[in-house]
Amino acid sequence: MAYFLNKKKSLEILLKNSLNSKLFQSLYFFVGGKSKDILEKGNLSCAFYVSSILKILGLIENLHTTVSSTLKDLEKFGWFEIKKPKFGAIILWGPKKESRHCHLGFYVGKNRAISNSSKRRVPSLHNLNYEKRKILSFYFHKSLK
Repeated sequence: MAYFLNKKKSLEILLKNSLNSKLFQSLYFFVGGKSKDILEKGNLSCAFYVSSILKILGLIENLHTTVSSTLKDLEKFGWFEIKKPKFGAIILWGPKKESRHCHLGFYVGKNRAISNSSKRRVPSLHNLNYEKRKILSFYFHKSLK
């Protein structure tokens, strides 16, 4: 008997179980010979959070720490833009007025999303109007149907 990963159901439970987890807060790199937390204790963790979940499920090639490198990997791995969100879609929000950083998260239904909150510094459930950011696009993968 063959076994196949149910990516949609697994994504659902991974997202639920990741809420409020500190797992994605820090990642250390050597910068100028010194060890530095490039995610700033969860302040800059959205791409690492999203890419980690997707990497676990085999829906992306690598882990990432930036939105731009995550988006490149999504497109390379067969993700495509959709007009209306479906469960599991990746949401790309534009930057806040006082920032230049875009933001990534997951659509979980009923106008709700999960993303790594820069305020709380952990994955959090919130509405689509996250920090009054403009939604730039939704990405979806065929294996999540």
